[in-house]
Amino acid sequence: MKPQDLIREKSNLWIFGYGSLVWKPGFAYKRSKVGYIKGYKRRFWHGDDFHRGDKEKPGRVVTLVADQEACTWGVAYEVPWSQVEQSLQYLNVREVLLGGYATEMVEFIPKETSQDPLLALVYIATSDNPIYLGPASDKEIAAQISICSGNTGHNTEYLLRLAEFMRLRCPEVDDEHLFAIEAAVMKIFHNCGGIELQDRNSMGAL
Repeated sequence: MKPQDLIREKSNLWIFGYGSLVWKPGFAYKRSKVGYIKGYKRRFWHGDDFHRGDKEKPGRVVTLVADQEACTWGVAYEVPWSQVEQSLQYLNVREVLLGGYATEMVEFIPKETSQDPLLALVYIATSDNPIYLGPASDKEIAAQISICSGNTGHNTEYLLRLAEFMRLRCPEVDDEHLFAIEAAVMKIFHNCGGIELQDRNSMGAL
């Protein structure tokens, strides 16, 4: 089912976020659930030349990469049908026009085992995107993140917010890729004499 079909049917829409959407959805929603989707792994393989980087130094943000053995944790938001069109217009600018993501419908499994799986919309950037950066070592990705900044803040803020979400909301999950890059970035800052990031309360929105 496509998003426009949900609008025509006046159905509520669930939207799954696994990157900046976990802390700043930016659209009105009825309720949210922490959980995961299967068949995808989260990777810092996508480029960002607006929010967390620029044309000369694109930042690295997460996308989903198909992997039948993996799962990705995040947050699903239920958008009332009366707000669906407005929310999709907002996300079309934020995620598609500025971010280079496309949409898919996936099965979302809530963390609470008593709740049933549901169908959710997710934004995914693939290798055919012009700003897709692709795989690199943890050290290389960390080096890039540590020097990039865009219209909504430093690339490192994005990384730290995502790691913080996982520790607070999904403490039982070991997101190896995410935490390895976080550790590598912190090592860079330590080796540079303890560069201070701005207070987390004033971090960028995306």
